[in-house]
Amino acid sequence: MPSERPRDRLADVVGNCERILRYTKDMTFEDYIADERTMDAVERCLQRISEACYKLGDTLDTQSPDAPWRAARGIGNILRHKYDQVAEPEIWASVQQDIPLLLAAAKAELVRLSG
Repeated sequence: MPSERPRDRLADVVGNCERILRYTKDMTFEDYIADERTMDAVERCLQRISEACYKLGDTLDTQSPDAPWRAARGIGNILRHKYDQVAEPEIWASVQQDIPLLLAAAKAELVRLSG
């Protein structure tokens, strides 16, 4: 892994995924788009996840191919550089589908690194 501190980066992924899931727990999409604070918090967590995944590099893409590592690395560019084109339905779909997969994969990798 390119990062000199992969455990720290994976812990960042885990922590921010857990925050997103906690922030959006029991919400519908309609609840989500009506709550600017939650939308902003989720997007900020996604930026941190993106940066952590970028620093981890692409080695996890093959170790846990079911997790959306590449998409996680890429979302940061969209949120930073194309913020006016962010599609909230896509963010919501990522929260519902990708974040649980990424969380599970990051936790598994932490266990593997500790073993």
